Amino acid sequence: MAVVSQHTSKPAGIREIAAALGVSIGTVDRALHARSGVSASTRDRVREMAAKLNYSPNTAARSLRLNRRSRIGVFLPRQIALFFDPLRDGVRQAAESFTPGAVEVVFHTYPRIGEGEMEALTAANWEQFDGVILAPGSPGLLPMLQRAHQRKIPVVFVASDFPRLPRLASIAVDAMVSGGIAAELLGHKLAAPSTVAAFTGDLAIQDHADKLRGFAATLATLAPHLSLLPAVESHDRPAQAYKAALDLFRRQPKIGGIYVSTANGLPVLKAARELNLLGKVQIVCTDLSSGLLPMIERGFVFAALHQRPLTQGRMALDLLARFLTAGTTPQEINRLAPHIVLRSNLSLFSGNISLDAGASG
Repeated sequence: MAVVSQHTSKPAGIREIAAALGVSIGTVDRALHARSGVSASTRDRVREMAAKLNYSPNTAARSLRLNRRSRIGVFLPRQIALFFDPLRDGVRQAAESFTPGAVEVVFHTYPRIGEGEMEALTAANWEQFDGVILAPGSPGLLPMLQRAHQRKIPVVFVASDFPRLPRLASIAVDAMVSGGIAAELLGHKLAAPSTVAAFTGDLAIQDHADKLRGFAATLATLAPHLSLLPAVESHDRPAQAYKAALDLFRRQPKIGGIYVSTANGLPVLKAARELNLLGKVQIVCTDLSSGLLPMIERGFVFAALHQRPLTQGRMALDLLARFLTAGTTPQEINRLAPHIVLRSNLSLFSGNISLDAGASG
């Protein structure tokens, strides 16, 4: 533990408290402001050290930030709309909770995750913004993120993550857990030895790769009687997913289970319907749409794993805006539990398919 003199003419700040305790600045900040992510014992230690060092918050700097308007650029894909549209709605809802005029949100789009991010950022002159919310898809973002870091423009990732890239925080559903849940559900539903397949997006995207890893690992440990076929990458393209599903079902007419790990589930279900497989194969999908709800209600889809895009959008804007306006340092990695949607709890979601914060699970 670092030693900090008690006889200092200048009151200690958060950095000095963190150095004295050997913890991060974010931990100290959360403890002093009574936010989650800090144990009671750590919070007590931080407060004791703050009193010992005569800690005084920088109210003048905070006042300047509170009186300053923050412009936030939000860069999200158009595809898949049933996921990213509610995420945008969450951003808008969170922005409305701040003092009118304190936060300005400017939305920009690009074709799909992993395609067109840099072009959209460049066209929007991203350096004009005080902060950026982005769904990362390509390691090619590194130069831009390094420049943002150098210019002290905070960036928050949503929907996926790239831990090797500099960012203020990331918010996403726990992809490994989501894939593991899908595998366990299919393992319980399929008692006899069978083959199962996973339809995924671009496996260069961490979220997609982690879901597949979680799915495969859980199958191997909890459902070894199920054999996993090679993953089908649809790259979030409906036409490609439909064609790939038709090809797979024709080659594997006795397949037992399907896991669709992206929100691109309807084209796969369309192919299954055309080949008369609905009701014969157990299917776990990802996220919800008006087209998917009746499939769950009729039992054609056993379960859906809802990634809570509305909540992701709310959290992303809230923590970025609080960092910009009040200097509140967020938790760097934020992972949400997916909501498991079954026929028995479908009524919690059917009233509003964007309702991901109000349903428990």
